[in-house]
Amino acid sequence: MESGLKDLNSKPAKTQEPDPTHDDASTKDDRPLLKSADNIHELEKKFAAYVRNDVYGTMGLGELPLKEKLLLGIALVTLLPLRIFLGMTVLVVYYLVCRICTLFSAPNQEEEEQEDYAHLGGWRRAMIVRSGRFLSRSLLFLVGFYWIKETHRDSANTKENSKTEGINQSEEEERPGAIVSNHVSYLDILYHMSSSFPSFVAKRSVAKLPLIGLISKCLGCVYVQRESKSSDSKGVAGVVTDRVCEAHQNKSAPMMMLFPEGTTTNGDFLLPFRTGAFLARAPVVPVILRYPYQRFSPAWDSISGVRHVVFLLCQFVNHMEVTRLPVYYPSQQEMDDPKLYANNVRRLMASEGNLILSDIGLPEKRIYHAALNGNNSLPSVLHQKDD
Repeated sequence: MESGLKDLNSKPAKTQEPDPTHDDASTKDDRPLLKSADNIHELEKKFAAYVRNDVYGTMGLGELPLKEKLLLGIALVTLLPLRIFLGMTVLVVYYLVCRICTLFSAPNQEEEEQEDYAHLGGWRRAMIVRSGRFLSRSLLFLVGFYWIKETHRDSANTKENSKTEGINQSEEEERPGAIVSNHVSYLDILYHMSSSFPSFVAKRSVAKLPLIGLISKCLGCVYVQRESKSSDSKGVAGVVTDRVCEAHQNKSAPMMMLFPEGTTTNGDFLLPFRTGAFLARAPVVPVILRYPYQRFSPAWDSISGVRHVVFLLCQFVNHMEVTRLPVYYPSQQEMDDPKLYANNVRRLMASEGNLILSDIGLPEKRIYHAALNGNNSLPSVLHQKDD
């Protein structure tokens, strides 16, 4: 992390020499995009992992062709209200299921502001999991993901580690502790809920949201304060590691679902992995998500949340492709070096998923977004340390 921050402190001076957001022409257009085509091209080349390449353009503010305008207009008065109504209905139904299943039950509280109902047993847990998986898939269907192409790929790379270290273990008996996936959109969460219903890492504010707060506790989410620089971040890492270890050793415990990139991309790149998912030294399941598109990309990269949701709900059909790799068993060397473990899993996922390895991360994403929004104090963005 320290080396990454040093790199960041050395980069912005080159990136921000001319500030096109303060020229006179910028007052003629209320859109925050940079005016110089050369500057835009330079930004897109440097921050390629976050660039939108669909019909809707950068930040979803591109000039749409006439046909797309007509399709969008039709969807705004037909699909959009219908999908919002049905989606909210599904959300309320699942909230009621969670509310009933958690009645008279105290949440499991490992640390301050870390509470969940993921360790409920019997019919309560079965109802939460089964209805959650079904309703998550229902939501994806309502949004236009009528079918999801899933590929279960065999890769010798995941088995060679155990052989080279002379470890004799049964792959059927040893349970992975975490699922690791590339991060493209908030839709990733719905897919993983419908597939394996794991626990996630979420912002602390999610726990207080109406409806979603209780659902996140039933998922067993680990809550973090992204902007916080207090010492409790170490406690969060400990909670995640403990959860991964527990899932590895206990078949009844929910698995952790981790996005080691730490932020979303446009789906064509794979950012550097954080080591949080690999500190427990447990096997992991790599999953690769892709969203093929013709008009609108479901990737949540450089577009606002509201605009993205509206455009997504206005698409008649959306597509998702999932590649599930075999369980990755770390070698002894990888167990001793979580960073090596993370890098090897990342390279495997990039190779199997045909993804481009990128060396930028969340701080650079903030720089890119600030530039698109006309922020003339970009160096301040660099000092927002990512957790």
